Amino acid sequence: MTELVGLAEVTAARKLLTGVIRETPLEPSRPLSAALGGPVWLKCEHVQRAGSYKVRGAYVRIARLSAAERDRGVVAASAGNHAQGVALAAGLLGAAATVFMPVGAPLPKVAATKGYGARVELVGNTVDESLVAAEDFANRTGAVFIHPFDHPDVIAGQGTVALEILEQCPEVRTIVAGVGGGGLISGIAVAAKALRPEVRVIGVQAAGAAAFPASLKAGEPVRLPAFATIADGIAVGRPGEVTFAHVSKLVDEIVTVSDEDISRALLMLLERGKQVVEPAGAAGVAALMSGAVSVEAPVVAVLSGGNIDPLLMLRVIEHGLASAGRFLRITVRCADRPGQLASLLGLIAEHRGNVVDVVHQRQNPHLRLGEVEVALSVETRGAEHSDRLISALRGCGYQVDIAQPG
Repeated sequence: MTELVGLAEVTAARKLLTGVIRETPLEPSRPLSAALGGPVWLKCEHVQRAGSYKVRGAYVRIARLSAAERDRGVVAASAGNHAQGVALAAGLLGAAATVFMPVGAPLPKVAATKGYGARVELVGNTVDESLVAAEDFANRTGAVFIHPFDHPDVIAGQGTVALEILEQCPEVRTIVAGVGGGGLISGIAVAAKALRPEVRVIGVQAAGAAAFPASLKAGEPVRLPAFATIADGIAVGRPGEVTFAHVSKLVDEIVTVSDEDISRALLMLLERGKQVVEPAGAAGVAALMSGAVSVEAPVVAVLSGGNIDPLLMLRVIEHGLASAGRFLRITVRCADRPGQLASLLGLIAEHRGNVVDVVHQRQNPHLRLGEVEVALSVETRGAEHSDRLISALRGCGYQVDIAQPG
């Protein structure tokens, strides 16, 4: 039986973190409050030092090493947030840090990790593959391996998020947070259930990387054969032994959301909340917006990280607009005669669509003689406006194919 972290360890971790981390703000969300019919608050860990909650657990883990262990250096594996947390914590505590990151890790996260003083090695295509390399490095060199989630000190550090939430919103009834390996939700559950047993603690996984549902069903950690999601920060193929024990005993529910749900949540947070959050950090909000979970207000959703690659942000915003019916990608077939393109664009303008780009093709072998294909990206004001525009085009005799968001 795995011994669970207790409230005393979380309280001790908070003392250790005093003066090291910032107490992040709790911001109200009017759109979510209106949708859920009760107060919804956002716990802004994306403005934490190093851009996520991860520095909490990393600092506690490294601070509790002996001087001799810190002299040997530390090693970690991460897609980015844990990497930055370890690099920052190691620098503050005077330990050399080596971090293994997947080859496809976002460049801003790689650059930030190096900026905090860590040596970065790009190995493998997933965090799981980077973990294997980091553990091998630890065995070869004697460096202390700092696991991203599966250690009591890490869980205790992450649990300090819940202590702040309970002080900032004493009336909270539900806490929702994204889940990858389970360190954050485990720590939150430890503190919340010890101080307020009636508070529901709900974890949210990306559907494309949801290892916990199958593991909970099996009664033990189960590895996914494959996984993929835009939320790289919670793309973990197997729960940890320690975190699984906490989640199975303390967390009330684990739900999943699609990448489309996450992209819509990111767009809402950016537009309405003025919050720049990475995909993993928006998982809790995605669950609230999509109806994936029934909650009792007041609700606190944890925005766990804000380290998003600007290029990914552009793609996610476009994806979110498309999912919300505000950005159309359509292909229109029409006759190849002078003025036809102008007529098509004029019709779109007449119905208040804004054409972003146009590709005019004659070479498609599926086209009939005298026919052309026009691929367009069009901004609209929402799903109803998009439907009206499509109906108008088809009503004028155009064959219209709609590309799905993706």
